[in-house]
Amino acid sequence: MDLITEHPVLDVEYFKRREKVEFTFDGMRMEGYAGAPVAMALHANGVRVYRETPLMKRARGFFCAIGKCSSCFMVVNGIPNVRTCVTPLEAGMAVETQHGRGLLPIVPHDGN
Repeated sequence: MDLITEHPVLDVEYFKRREKVEFTFDGMRMEGYAGAPVAMALHANGVRVYRETPLMKRARGFFCAIGKCSSCFMVVNGIPNVRTCVTPLEAGMAVETQHGRGLLPIVPHDGN
């Protein structure tokens, strides 16, 4: 596959490649570009399924890419229901396939 390397829009600061960083997806080490959407990094690494629906167990993946649907919900750093299409990738992120609705971890309450 040929990549477009010269085009006027590629000179815009937003489209310039940033630092390569490592992250994990379901425990597997992967690479992506810092600041790029998590979903983009996953797609570039061949990942197409991001979550499984609660009742029918149907696979969902990249869909709207603007943060308006729920297809890209994943567990990121232990937090479920993260819209990965609008969440910037950071070094060391732990991204996991979300199964079902995504439950928040129980945090002990000190009574105050």
